[in-house]
Amino acid sequence: MRRYVDLSALAIGLCAILTATAPTAAQTSGSGTDKITSSSVEKKNETVAYGKKLMSDLDVKIKDLEGQISRDTGAAKADAQRQIKELKVKRAETSKKLDELGRATAQSWESTKRGFADSYKDLQQAYDKAAASLKK
Repeated sequence: MRRYVDLSALAIGLCAILTATAPTAAQTSGSGTDKITSSSVEKKNETVAYGKKLMSDLDVKIKDLEGQISRDTGAAKADAQRQIKELKVKRAETSKKLDELGRATAQSWESTKRGFADSYKDLQQAYDKAAASLKK
């Protein structure tokens, strides 16, 4: 019995430590674009793959928002649908920037990766705004 109590206390302590040191969503979204802006043209394929992963992860979140909106019957539904439409426009623009990143040359690499990173930050902020307004 004593051993079970000790192991339980250890598990609770580890969970507390891991929770306290886990990055928040705001910290991880910034670091995603930081990883892109700090990459070199030699790692172009890895950078483009990482950009595709960022976009894919955000697509899942957008789909989740759409599902929440479809279940909403309140007056705010029209505004939420407008925000989703704007989010999809920004998503398409960001996807275009990602395609440009894949075709970037050594000479255009810096400006192209900055363009994608800025576009992704705008998209992420638009998503955060839409998600926050839906929770209200």
